[in-house]
Formats: sequence, C-alpha cells, structure tokens
Amino acid sequence: MTTRIAVPLPKSYLLLNHGPTVLVSSAHGGRRNVMAAAWNMALDFDPPKVAVVIDKATLTRELVEASGEFVLNVPAREQAALTLAVGTQSGREVDKFQKVMRSGIPGDGVGETAASQVGAPLIEGCLAWLECRVIPEPHVEQAYDLFLAQVVAAWADPAAFSEGRWHFPDPQRRSIHYQAGGNFFATGEAFEA
Repeated sequence: MTTRIAVPLPKSYLLLNHGPTVLVSSAHGGRRNVMAAAWNMALDFDPPKVAVVIDKATLTRELVEASGEFVLNVPAREQAALTLAVGTQSGREVDKFQKVMRSGIPGDGVGETAASQVGAPLIEGCLAWLECRVIPEPHVEQAYDLFLAQVVAAWADPAAFSEGRWHFPDPQRRSIHYQAGGNFFATGEAFEA
C-alpha cells in the first residue's frame, strides 16, 4: 500500500499545476472503471476546483454522471504502460481493474484503496490523488465533454511531494505527460528562476 499524506485543500492545485496525465477512477452501483486523461487542470484555490475532459462514449462518463464523483490519480513513470493501456481500452469491453491493471505478477492486479470522501477508488502506486465532486454544468458537459469539480480531499506520496513541493525520488517515480502515439514525457528537474 502506498503511503499517503493529506495535502491541504487550498494547496491541492500544486498536484496538477505542472500538467501531468491523470488516471480518472469512477464507481457507481457496484461498477467501477479507470481511464487516462491528458486534458485536465486545476482551476481555483479555495475552494479548490479542477476540470477534466471525459468523452461521452466512455464508461467513466456514465459512472461519473451517475455518481457525481471521481478521483484524479497522478501516475508515476513506472505506470506509463498501465496508463496507456487504460487509455486505449474500453471499460465497456473489459474490466480494467481485473484485466488491464497488472503489477507485473500474473493475475495480480494493481491495488486500490477506498477514498475518504467519494465512492471512486484511489489507484495504488500513484504519486497523488484528488477526490472530486462534480459541479453540475450540463451544457458544458454535453457540449464540450468538460467536467468541473470541487476537490474534497487531496493526498500525496510523501516520498514525491511534501511541504508544497514535488521532489521526485528517482526517475521511475516522476509524473508523466502524454504526447501522442504511445509517447510520454517524464517531469523534469525543478529549478528556480
């Protein structure tokens, strides 16, 4: 189980401010799903808000619309293949938690943990987690597939984020940014100007 520390809600924007690809986990009525989303961002400080694009055709969209909740999980570089897999397979065709989210041991799925404020799970091994409740904007959701949400809890792996700063412990524990065609960038070194 990944160690987690609480991130003060007004500082939760720092978990997304550098533009990482996220895993959107969702759950409703005994069903759950996870998808990758490169198009996401922090919107506000207090109360903290986020935006994420969730296509109409996805199971995640169905579950988010039904529950009004989701979790933005920030995966590490070591989870890039997993991120690509959950982003290219449909949850309507395969149970991603059972068939896609493999940890490298045959038959052993990536772990999940119950969230503290929402029904969607936290994905183990990630660097950060933002538990979110949808702010209903039906026109924006239908027209642009854009969901706005308030962050109701935020967590980080203290080995990678503490005291309001990212400090990645090794190259495999850096956040990732999707480019296209299965290509990612890893977050680089921080520097001050």
